[in-house]
Amino acid sequence: MIPKIDLKEKIKEINGSPWHPVEVARVNDQVIRIALYKGEYHWHKHDNEDEFFYVLQGQITIQFKNKPHLTLNEGEIAVVPKAVEHCPKSDVESYCSNV
Repeated sequence: MIPKIDLKEKIKEINGSPWHPVEVARVNDQVIRIALYKGEYHWHKHDNEDEFFYVLQGQITIQFKNKPHLTLNEGEIAVVPKAVEHCPKSDVESYCSNV
């Protein structure tokens, strides 16, 4: 049987801990996670893979050093290409899925 995933239940697993992702599913070689975004994460980049962001609730801003920042609202998606330094942040409690 193919399992059904309830994202509201996955959000409950986060238990109010910002920046501690919970695994939602595995698709091929990728892991889909959901996390509470609150405050600012750290500057980083991924040398070998792009990073996918999907805002489920709230609003996040992805900061870039050499590009304009990108603000995502509920229901919006962005992909940060590999090797691009970025720093996600949120001024309000937001839930975002990423790969």
